Amino acid sequence: MDLNYTKEETAFRGEVREFIRGHLPGDLSRKVLEHKRLGKEDYVRWQKILFEKGWLAAGWPVEYGGTGWSAIQRFIFEDESAAAGAPRLTPFGLHMVGPVIIAFGTDHQKKQYLPRILSSEDWWCQGYSEPGSGSDLASLKTRAERKGDKYIVNGQKTWNTHGQWADMCFCLVRTSSEGKKQDGISFLLIDMHSPGITVRPIITLEGEHEVNEIWFENVEVPVQNLVGDENRGWTCAKFLLSHERTGIAGVGASKRELHYLKHIATQEQEGGKPLMEDPLFRDRVAKVEIDLMALEITCLRVASADRDGKAPGPEASILKIKGTEIQQELTELMMDAVGPYALPHLPMAWGDHWIGAHVGPDYAAPLAARYFNYRKTTIYGGSNEIQRNIIAQMVLGL
Repeated sequence: MDLNYTKEETAFRGEVREFIRGHLPGDLSRKVLEHKRLGKEDYVRWQKILFEKGWLAAGWPVEYGGTGWSAIQRFIFEDESAAAGAPRLTPFGLHMVGPVIIAFGTDHQKKQYLPRILSSEDWWCQGYSEPGSGSDLASLKTRAERKGDKYIVNGQKTWNTHGQWADMCFCLVRTSSEGKKQDGISFLLIDMHSPGITVRPIITLEGEHEVNEIWFENVEVPVQNLVGDENRGWTCAKFLLSHERTGIAGVGASKRELHYLKHIATQEQEGGKPLMEDPLFRDRVAKVEIDLMALEITCLRVASADRDGKAPGPEASILKIKGTEIQQELTELMMDAVGPYALPHLPMAWGDHWIGAHVGPDYAAPLAARYFNYRKTTIYGGSNEIQRNIIAQMVLGL
């Protein structure tokens, strides 16, 4: 297998780099590179720029507004975007429900929802996890009872990212209790403005309102919003999760953060030398850099297999495990690099301007909040413990 970039792929990288350099707003880039808080308007602003270029839905087929790029081209685009400090594309519409609708949806659903995802008219969120049904997702209890041309939905979802901004929710619901628990699950598209929906914030450890719990009380959903067959939504769920886990690896963003780590670790601290002069710390940085290089090669191998029409199997779990562990290690090393200067981790430290007194350089203020926030990465998208079980079953047959 030849993992070197072709001349065409190298030229494509130059094209992407030039476009981003000329069109990514400087204030957005600074927010990302300095770990400031991003709002919905920041994400939408960048997505609209890419939409106008025709570069927003990199993984979609051309007939639905996609780019037609290869997996290698998508990897290059994500790599260059992350390096420049472009906001992360919100995955729920573009990378999750969009591909599901393309693969399993009706013509009406494709015409109704795909253009609105591309134009950012609809902001999507995910309704998968429930209290007691996270890693064991198939045990979910939110029910949808069919009455005529509607489903009546009752139940609760939790750890719902950006549901406070969402127009639509793709949701797993139980439509039957017969047979295996994976059977009887259906995949519904739910309008978040429907009567009976309550969104309640969950304030996370670093003080941020990123996730929510959602309550459904006799929410009416048209039957035409069912994706795929009734009671066969588990097929859609598995398809979506394979896309999510591959994307969680975040190689480009981790390369950017590694560069930032080296920068701050070489800064002289008051009363002491830069931590990068400590051989034990340098060893830890070297180890995470080696792991990241190996992860990048693995991603390229998966991308090369995609060129041959092979869907990711256990590789998706491998990328998810190692990618999230590297992300967490980078946040921990940044905390070590600035020492006590990372202590101010209040929510106001994420704003455009620091509020209140803090000690040390401005770049240190958001690092503790980032550290706390990234504790989630080894849990969402299927916990890493579950991913190891998947690998054991699929590779070792255990």
